[in-house]
Amino acid sequence: MKEKFKKFDDYLIDLINIRMHRRYLNTIMHRATNLGGAVFSSALVLVLIGIGSSHTKILGIKCLVALFISQIIVHSLKRLLSRERPYKILEHLNTFGINLKDYSFPSGHTAASFSIATTISLTIPRLTIVVITIAIIVGISRIYLGVHYPTDVAAGIIFGTLPSLVVHFYLIELIYKLGNIIGIKL
Repeated sequence: MKEKFKKFDDYLIDLINIRMHRRYLNTIMHRATNLGGAVFSSALVLVLIGIGSSHTKILGIKCLVALFISQIIVHSLKRLLSRERPYKILEHLNTFGINLKDYSFPSGHTAASFSIATTISLTIPRLTIVVITIAIIVGISRIYLGVHYPTDVAAGIIFGTLPSLVVHFYLIELIYKLGNIIGIKL
């Protein structure tokens, strides 16, 4: 099984980081990857909670809880598994001067993007194509930039999506209670 994952990683990292490499994509991928970062994810959630209708604020709380759960899982697994990033191991990669101190598995940017995108999709289905496409681009950008293996991104998709499903289907009463505590009336 490990060999199949390695072949999957080798094939897709070659395709995305090596064969897709174009100068115009470098800037796009650097910007896209930031959409899954802590600053953008946190700011988006706080904006949703801080402005808009009561429904938008509840969406923000759902995103916050899903994001929180996903990041606890991601950072616990990073410490537990300690997988080195591809740019530190694979010599032939296009690297972009990025030097991260944490580990590779799973992708936190991808998990954050998918936790928010899934939560928005479940709450506002007409936005599904847009938000899931953005989340996919964030995941691809992590491979393009050489900071994650494709299996890191696949795990990020899982560990971003599952907490959102749990929040949406099983923790909704908690979300409404949290909303009520901070003064959101539905």
